Amino acid sequence: MTVDASSAPSAHEPASFGEVTAAFARIGFLSFGGPAAQIALMHKVVVDEKKWLPEDRFLHALNYCMLLPGPEAMQLATYIGWLLQGVRGGLIAGALFILPGFLVLLGLATLYVTLGDVPAVEGLLFGLQAAVLAIVLQALIKLSQKTLTSPLAAALALAAFTALYVFDVPFPLVIGVAALLGVAVWGRGQGTSIETPVAANAERNASSLRAAIVCAGLWLLPLVLLVLGLGLQSLWAQQALFFSWTAIITFGGAYAVLAYITQVVVQDFAWLSTADMVTGLGLAESTPGPLILVLVFVGYVAAAQAGLGLDPVLAGLLGGTLTLWFTFLPCFVWIFLGAPFVERTREIVWLKNALRGVTSAVVGVIASLAVWFAIQVLFDVVSAVNVGPASLPAPMLSSLNIEALVIALIAGVLLIGLKRGLFTTLGFCAALGVALTLFA
Repeated sequence: MTVDASSAPSAHEPASFGEVTAAFARIGFLSFGGPAAQIALMHKVVVDEKKWLPEDRFLHALNYCMLLPGPEAMQLATYIGWLLQGVRGGLIAGALFILPGFLVLLGLATLYVTLGDVPAVEGLLFGLQAAVLAIVLQALIKLSQKTLTSPLAAALALAAFTALYVFDVPFPLVIGVAALLGVAVWGRGQGTSIETPVAANAERNASSLRAAIVCAGLWLLPLVLLVLGLGLQSLWAQQALFFSWTAIITFGGAYAVLAYITQVVVQDFAWLSTADMVTGLGLAESTPGPLILVLVFVGYVAAAQAGLGLDPVLAGLLGGTLTLWFTFLPCFVWIFLGAPFVERTREIVWLKNALRGVTSAVVGVIASLAVWFAIQVLFDVVSAVNVGPASLPAPMLSSLNIEALVIALIAGVLLIGLKRGLFTTLGFCAALGVALTLFA
């Protein structure tokens, strides 16, 4: 049974706004390692150390955030902040979760754009690119162990992999079909929604609705103005539309949507090269905050390289900031709009089954991403073989990059075999990349 934050049992301590701000500032600076590590950190601080929420209340919030598009860890931070201090708590918790990583990534993107051809920087980025292969593989292994617990789940994962990797089916269509199959395969179930008594708080719910409307306006009004004022051919308008769309369809976490993002920004829009995209992922992995912050790198580099009549660094800073705005404002809308209502419902069976189908398909999505990254990083020459509607990359075996293979294997041993931390692995591989570039 869950309870309203305003009527929490005495075993759990009340949290002041200052305490919430300090706690989530700390979480924001330490949130390395992806959503699993970030959620574990929040649980440690909020449930174990501060005792601000009981276990079941924390898990109930997490379950709702898992159903939403966008980064679940950032939305969980926003939800917890809302539970503890209403709208202002949600705003400060969500903002502090992403701002440290955003600022660090802007600095790294500036370094990449201005000094990317310096040998030492090239080596650092080369090492990060190769290490990304091990990181994606580790995510695939962990998710497979938790998700593929039945033949039906494995079949959904295989079907998603084939659809994306072989037939280039659009990502949103794959996720939508997986959700429908989840309901069809596992059924609607016999359970019903469980109503949870919560303390009535009309003013809190009204302020949350007002905040959702304001956030939606701050998101959609600039989007409309950019499109109408600059036209669809403008990079700013294209970025605003694409990142807004990404914020709506990113179910299943950042890894799940990276294949779709990469396809659009590299192949369709040609904003970045494949090497740029892989570098951005490596940099995002090495900074705090959600992995979807890689989009800030995308927005920065795309704007800096386009020029747009501005200094490249200034254009990049504007592009990165615009990306942050249109990617993360929708997250606040989902939380402020849904939180007052989701507190009354503990279980919705058909939604759980739909999510089960999506998480099964996400394994296949990440597998397609892992194979694609591996081919692009490890081989210098890659062509395509088309057979009817199917299309497969065909790397030239003689173009195998031995240095990249060595770093990727070392990263795999450190991360998966020896269980070393993500930051340690990335740091070692970056240093190795520098050494190989300077002295090989």
